Amino acid sequence: MANPLQFIQQVRTEVGKVSWPTRREVLLTTAMVFVMATLTSLFFFTVDLIIRTGLTQVLRMLG
Repeated sequence: MANPLQFIQQVRTEVGKVSWPTRREVLLTTAMVFVMATLTSLFFFTVDLIIRTGLTQVLRMLG
């Protein structure tokens, strides 16, 4: 089992090596996530609408 103080020291060393993103990078990637989520939801909404319309037409012809 490692010494707790040594462990904390190693953690601090590793955290110091992390390349933290800038505020601009965070805002840009957040905006990109929102845009892609919106586009994906619109795509699936459109596909769902097409499938629902097609099935409704088939069921009307059969019924």
